Amino acid sequence: MDGIKEDVAREVICPSVTSGGIDPGMPAESPRDMPAQRLERFDYSARRTLVNASARSSWTKRFFVLGGALALSIFAIYEMYLVLSIGDLTPVEQVVLGLFALTFVWIAIAMTSAIAGFAVIVRRRFTGPQRSKEPLKKRTAVLMPTYNEQPDRVFAELESMIRAVDALGEGDAFDWFVIADTTDAAVALQEEEGLALARQRLGGRTRLFYRRRRQNTGRKAGNVADFCRRWGGAYEHLLVLDADSLMDAETMVELARRMEADPDAGLIQTIPVLVGGTTLMARIQQFAGRVYGPVVGTGLSWWVQKEGNFWGHNAIIRTEAFTNCAGLPDLPGAPPFGGHIMSHDFVEAALIRRGGWNVIIADDLSGSFEESPPSLIDLAVRDRRWCQGNLQHSRLIAARGLHWVSRSHLLTGILSYATSPLWLMLLIAGLVLALQAHFIRPEYFSSDFQLFPSWPRIDPERALGLFVLTMGVLFTPKILGLVAFLSDGKARKAAGGFFGVLVSFLAEMILSALVAPIMMLIHTGAIVQILLRRDAGWNPQRRDDGGVPLTDLIRRHKWHVLSGFILGGAALADSWILLAWLSPAVTGLILAVPLSGLTGSASIGRAFKKMGILRIPEESNPPPIREDMLAVRPSYEAAVLKAPSFAETVSDPDLLARHLAFADRVLPRRRGAVDPVEAMAAAKIGEAESIREAATFLNAKEEAIVLATPRLLQAMAALPEVESPKG
Repeated sequence: MDGIKEDVAREVICPSVTSGGIDPGMPAESPRDMPAQRLERFDYSARRTLVNASARSSWTKRFFVLGGALALSIFAIYEMYLVLSIGDLTPVEQVVLGLFALTFVWIAIAMTSAIAGFAVIVRRRFTGPQRSKEPLKKRTAVLMPTYNEQPDRVFAELESMIRAVDALGEGDAFDWFVIADTTDAAVALQEEEGLALARQRLGGRTRLFYRRRRQNTGRKAGNVADFCRRWGGAYEHLLVLDADSLMDAETMVELARRMEADPDAGLIQTIPVLVGGTTLMARIQQFAGRVYGPVVGTGLSWWVQKEGNFWGHNAIIRTEAFTNCAGLPDLPGAPPFGGHIMSHDFVEAALIRRGGWNVIIADDLSGSFEESPPSLIDLAVRDRRWCQGNLQHSRLIAARGLHWVSRSHLLTGILSYATSPLWLMLLIAGLVLALQAHFIRPEYFSSDFQLFPSWPRIDPERALGLFVLTMGVLFTPKILGLVAFLSDGKARKAAGGFFGVLVSFLAEMILSALVAPIMMLIHTGAIVQILLRRDAGWNPQRRDDGGVPLTDLIRRHKWHVLSGFILGGAALADSWILLAWLSPAVTGLILAVPLSGLTGSASIGRAFKKMGILRIPEESNPPPIREDMLAVRPSYEAAVLKAPSFAETVSDPDLLARHLAFADRVLPRRRGAVDPVEAMAAAKIGEAESIREAATFLNAKEEAIVLATPRLLQAMAALPEVESPKG
């Protein structure tokens, strides 16, 4: 006990142990400095000068997209003013006009960007892809951050990608890393079982490594930064994946080739395609992303050009640019607006661009895949976390030295959630305007002297024209996406043919219209919680199962249902016509519970799949990389089921030796900075009379920290397996 207390008082750096020929979890460290960046100041003279100065972004493209959106918005806002200003604008009408202006600008930019994307896609059909065949000369570290994910999925994905890259003859250019932030000791041991099996199956043809951090400082961004500071010096590029990511080998190699060919490229982001969804909600997102996503993503890439964005995964990054420019500082204050930067990707892209590197969206590259949340509730949980991170950008948008397009990305992230309360307020203001005209006697003359009366009136003919314009702007990206998709004969046939795609299009439109008001209230509620300083935390995301018990559905959606009845009642109090206009929103909210349950059901999803509704080409013709992953996953599922428990690992010398070989070294700490969880675990081990008793003493957090601390494991292993009989 005294020895353990002494160890807690003075941290000992304990490298990974190699025993019995077991390869260590990680290679030798190759440190690289990654300083935290200053946001309130920037030395412009230190900005890197572009090697290819002629390859700058064009103002013409931006003028077309942003100027076109501005001109359209001015016209629509003026039309709305004319609709409302037959008489003097009342306060409610002024609110309606202001909210309409804010929301219309948002959809106008999406429309003009989609028009540009559509034109690029059509032109590209006649030119074909441009690819290089140069062999790779530089090294890339492929990083897969995990946080309590399914190890069988993670290692099956990695094995399929490793084999595919090896088959192209470029395996020597890539090293593969699982960088885990897993806090569940059982999952951590399953990860080690997956690593052992993957190394055995892959043999000596590749290098696959694993590291689990003891402390999750900085979450995912801190996880990647830790890798860069300790091993980044050995790699020119980082290819960052997510736990549900898959990429074709050709795409990965092409990313590395483009990075080698362009000395100014700091980051190249692919546009992932959603695949593998089984529930109806996942299929809705897949279909929308596959049909409408290309025109939106291509349009964005077309006008942002060298000032692109980063979405956190399925992208390649130049290590020099990342470490020199993108070290994230902690923000002053407590979460949700202070502390670690949650939506780190947008900020990292902005800082890389600030440092003089180009950030590019490779919209022409296919073969990049990910998965979507399986249910409306899972989507809400993910969006709650993203919403907090994006609203946190309000403290970063004015950082010194950022390019104005980078600031626009940050603003877009904020507005992607802030538009929900704006739409809600516009809906309420419009309803109040209708009720005011119906129930409140107009004041024909104000208290001030005037010759003509003033009362709230609108121009119905002009209002109808404005409604048609607004709907046209709102749905243009979807229509253009549908046209572009249907014009691709191969994709159209794989998705069910012309008629099948149209049926899926209508199904997606109806279901999305019903879900939209629920998401509007979910996002509005998330913003309210954040403004009340409630932190979202960091929870693992469900990937496959979307089933939710009925009691949870009722608890999560009861306020949505109540809002639907209130909205419907208020509309009916005015007229049946107003209720008919609001029926999509009212219906979606009132049916929130069954809608959420049905869209999260795998059986309903399978029924839609059997009927061919919401089918995407990757469903009829699965990507080979995904087929390979699904073929090898059962082997890892079986291995994970056989993973030893915490107590078994400590009790078995061979299992303990393997674990110690895989364990990360304990980093030095400042004297006196004692981790209370570690100290409590040490005290409990010191009091235990057997391994089994110690295991019963430790809670989940303590198990996880012991598993990552070799000296505590060795102290626990020194105990007898069971208590000696008391005599």
